[in-house]
Amino acid sequence: MRSEIISKKRVADHGEVFTAPREVNAMLDLVKQETERIEATFLEPACGHGNFLTEILRRKLRVVEGRYGKSPLEYERYTLLAVGSIYGIEIREDNVFECRSRLFSIVEDRFNRLFRADEFLRSIRFILERNIIWGDALSLKTAGDNPKPIVFSHWSLANGSMMQRRDFAFLELLSYGHTRQGPLFSDLGEDVFLPEPVRSYPLIHYLKLADAEGK
Repeated sequence: MRSEIISKKRVADHGEVFTAPREVNAMLDLVKQETERIEATFLEPACGHGNFLTEILRRKLRVVEGRYGKSPLEYERYTLLAVGSIYGIEIREDNVFECRSRLFSIVEDRFNRLFRADEFLRSIRFILERNIIWGDALSLKTAGDNPKPIVFSHWSLANGSMMQRRDFAFLELLSYGHTRQGPLFSDLGEDVFLPEPVRSYPLIHYLKLADAEGK
């Protein structure tokens, strides 16, 4: 069982206290319908090592498995959509790595019980590296030696096995949210309004997401 604190120094320096599983589930049950909607987006601006995000992912993947567990193609596509809907920012680098690892392990464990494809898991890892950010939600910048404005990627399913990636500046998303009172990314169908992306990528097969980086 995980402790709610790692060290007293980290509590003093960063106010780092992790929420216990019972409280996590009780809080998520308040928005239970959204946690079970595959495409619903969640952002935790101080995600720690992922107690909330991992439980959200488990709930989403139970829905994916129930609906698409007999179809490898559909299971992979909607698992990617579920993972791509979860975002986190964390100021401590070790927590970022652990959060990504925990989320990846949840997908890997469930996926290997049904199917097996290394390319698919490579795409999952690629998305997590872009959705779970080492940074400061207050400064809106990444952490490390060369801070930059935080950018999040929006992932959406397209024709057949294709996916669309668009990158948005976190600052612009916050400004949009304050003026329109909308979610991090709107996924309500045709009536979708978003700020201009800082970059849009060509449609790509969902198993080849990592291959498009830098192009």
